[in-house]
Amino acid sequence: MSDYFDAFEMSPVPPPGPDAVPPEPFRGIYGMPAFATIPTSDLATSVDFWTRGLGFFELFSIPGRLVHLRRWAFQDVLLVTAGSVPGQAPAMSISFACVLSQVDSLVEACRALRPDSVDGPRDTPWNTRDVEVITPENARIVFTAAKPFDPASQEARNLAAVGITPPGFGRGDNEEHA
Repeated sequence: MSDYFDAFEMSPVPPPGPDAVPPEPFRGIYGMPAFATIPTSDLATSVDFWTRGLGFFELFSIPGRLVHLRRWAFQDVLLVTAGSVPGQAPAMSISFACVLSQVDSLVEACRALRPDSVDGPRDTPWNTRDVEVITPENARIVFTAAKPFDPASQEARNLAAVGITPPGFGRGDNEEHA
């Protein structure tokens, strides 16, 4: 593909590794390319969980109606007041990148606020460590941290089986995926 663009140049996600440092919270204003809108019947409780448990901060609010939360650049959530919320979490989830060093503290913080809110962490066949959290609004949120790439691992073989290899490890550096 002749229009190849290295999207890692604009991504706030650092390269994976045990010493990866998360980016600072991004407080700037931009046109949001994507965001989640989550209804809540208790805005204060929701904001408390998302900020103290999930590590978001309040970018701005419209009192009693909406709170715009953010973590890293392009990780935006709008909590909006609603008369009720679903009785259980949907099968659908929204995922946010994190780094490995954040996984344990995120699990601890969420369990301190809502003991039964966390499932995981668990390692995936695609080389991430994931934590699933059910929020007070019954939203299913997944935090996913890329693990360091080991070319001899089962995860590397899983990725190679579908044509994904990291740059410098063969198969044309993923030209068919660019």
